[in-house]
Amino acid sequence: MTNVKIMLNGLPGNVATIIAKHAIKDSRVTLLPYSLTGPEVEAPFCQISDQSIKLIRPENRENFITELKQQEDFFIMVDFTHPMAVNDNALFYCQNKLHFVMGTTGGDRQLLQKTVKKSQISAVIAPNMAKQIVGFQAIMEYAANTFADLFKDYDLTIRESHQQGKADTSGTAKAMVEYFNKMGISFNPEQIQKERDPKVQKDQWGIPESYLAGHAWHTYTLTSPDKTVTFKFEHNINGRDVYADGALDAVVFLAHKVNQGSKAHAFTMIDVLKKRSKGF
Repeated sequence: MTNVKIMLNGLPGNVATIIAKHAIKDSRVTLLPYSLTGPEVEAPFCQISDQSIKLIRPENRENFITELKQQEDFFIMVDFTHPMAVNDNALFYCQNKLHFVMGTTGGDRQLLQKTVKKSQISAVIAPNMAKQIVGFQAIMEYAANTFADLFKDYDLTIRESHQQGKADTSGTAKAMVEYFNKMGISFNPEQIQKERDPKVQKDQWGIPESYLAGHAWHTYTLTSPDKTVTFKFEHNINGRDVYADGALDAVVFLAHKVNQGSKAHAFTMIDVLKKRSKGF
């Protein structure tokens, strides 16, 4: 696989910054010195390691992308922007025939899938880029599809904690709801308990102070109707580095699929993980 050029959108956001630092060190990809950013960002550039990245505001993106496509024959968009921008960004990518990796959570996920499937491009869409969490989700998906109503009539509690600046409920937690539903539990995403208060996170959850600004802690608790049986699943992530490796794997996977002629296909991180285990 030749080196893949990427345009990482969402700088100077925290997650995008972490992934950019990893991308600069990853021999599989080349980070283009441009990033689509939000309307609230006024700075014209941001610095990532020794690389200066030009920030492109929403009102300038149409002309910019037209010019960039004349200079670069192939590159992949990597989106770690804002939940409110998910569907608009995806439509923009599809209209401009730009294959993309969507790591941003939120938005209308069904519309996101439909937008890609009606387009001429392919994408990797994932609420979580951490490969180990994706593996755990794959295990839960297998259980959901194999053991219907396994936890019928059990009570479910889902608690998730992320940094104060995360606007939406965890996409990973929402995805887990679907698996538990298939296993017989009546539960909807609105019942997820979301914590964003740093004091509560530190004092009650025990999250290290050094990671209050960047963490992802999830607990799924199942209790039998008579309260005699309890199952608890946890996955706690401190920091954001774990997402970078998965995001860059997704880029390489998508480039491979595009080279094979893939169009109008919305892949998941489980697809990436399955392919990665075989080597690519």
